[in-house]
Amino acid sequence: MNRDLTNGPVMRSMLGFAAPMILGNLLQQCYNIADTLIVGKFLGSDALAAVGSSFTLMTFLTSILLGLCMGSGAVFSIRYGQQDHEGLREGICASFVLVAGLAILLDVTAFICLDKIQVFLQVPNEVWGMMREYLAVIFSGIMATFLYNYFASFLRSVGDSIVPLIFLAISAVLNIALDLWFVLGLSLGVYGAALATVIAQYVSGVGITVYALKKSPHLHNILKHFRIRFSCIKEIASFSILTCIQQSVMNLGILMVQGLVNSFGSTVMAAFAAAVKIDAFAYMPVQDFGNAFSTFIAQNYGAKKEERIQKGLKGAVISSIVFSVAVSVIVWIFAEPLMGLFVEAEENKVIAEGVRYLRIEGAFYAGIGCLFLLYGLYRALGRPGMSVVLTVISLGTRVAFAYTLSAAPLGVTGIWWSIPIGWFLADAAGVIYYLLRKKYLFSLEKNMV
Repeated sequence: MNRDLTNGPVMRSMLGFAAPMILGNLLQQCYNIADTLIVGKFLGSDALAAVGSSFTLMTFLTSILLGLCMGSGAVFSIRYGQQDHEGLREGICASFVLVAGLAILLDVTAFICLDKIQVFLQVPNEVWGMMREYLAVIFSGIMATFLYNYFASFLRSVGDSIVPLIFLAISAVLNIALDLWFVLGLSLGVYGAALATVIAQYVSGVGITVYALKKSPHLHNILKHFRIRFSCIKEIASFSILTCIQQSVMNLGILMVQGLVNSFGSTVMAAFAAAVKIDAFAYMPVQDFGNAFSTFIAQNYGAKKEERIQKGLKGAVISSIVFSVAVSVIVWIFAEPLMGLFVEAEENKVIAEGVRYLRIEGAFYAGIGCLFLLYGLYRALGRPGMSVVLTVISLGTRVAFAYTLSAAPLGVTGIWWSIPIGWFLADAAGVIYYLLRKKYLFSLEKNMV
């Protein structure tokens, strides 16, 4: 069902739209969480390190497609808010051609560069064999990731956050069942874990594509309305490519940190692999709330309802901070038992390092919560370039501090401290820019291409 976010109670509309997105992406985390739990418990710490490092790499690759789809979704939301249905159809055609072409290119490049990954990520030899086996299968799911994220972004842009949740729920359950069957029943090891994930990804990707084409009135007979003008391509590209850069720069920085983590050996790799999964679950709700907030802002921006945008902004900041602080407290208290979900009790060093990570980085989730809101705000207001700037500040300082502090007596602990430092520096820059450019930001004619 399409949801018009330009009318009705502000926070009720935003939270009602955000709830299925939050639940859906928590389910999406189950793809790799299931791999990590089963691999860590039944295949050992080296296998856990292999799958964990693969997760970081796949997050980077997926972020490229996600950024393209999110940027397109911002344009779709603005057109939907303007009630420009013809412009919406044209944008759908232009963005699909653009993003599909780049997805194919990314898929081919991933396979070509497979054997260069060990050097780039400084993967130890004892881990690389399993990691390569896992990645060789996982890369075949890139096109499924594109299909799901593209049509999920489209459906959310017109206010439907329920259907993407349904398809994710189905595929998440399927992924867990196949993981257990392939890894435990058939003894396929990390290959089986990867195969289970890819099958589940194609179920959600193909399923949501078929649904959108059949059920969405905006896609009915879309080929009959197929028209792509240069101005439309330019507009889609300005949003999509900049959002793609923002997402990929963010995750490239994480990937560079992963390489530094790997240099400390398989114990730290395994600890980081498990802790990152806990991290993903902990702040995923505020990330998805930021995406829902972006759709809310974009629809109201297209409808020229600035007062409603201001109310939504205030409510979103308060909600995000309250939630983030609560989650930080939970992670701090339960850091050790949470690590125990992924690692056998006798792996004392792995658990200890993971707990240290969670109690340093996890104490500052409010910083990343506010940063996700800033990303969503600038994307929705037609300023995706500012999101890129904030990402460069956040990740650039994180990487710089990680390499600097880890070389000092702090060692690997310096890497953990670099993460919240980067968040808060980017938050400060984003807030200062908003206060200085507030009037300009809400001018639709100036911001749209």
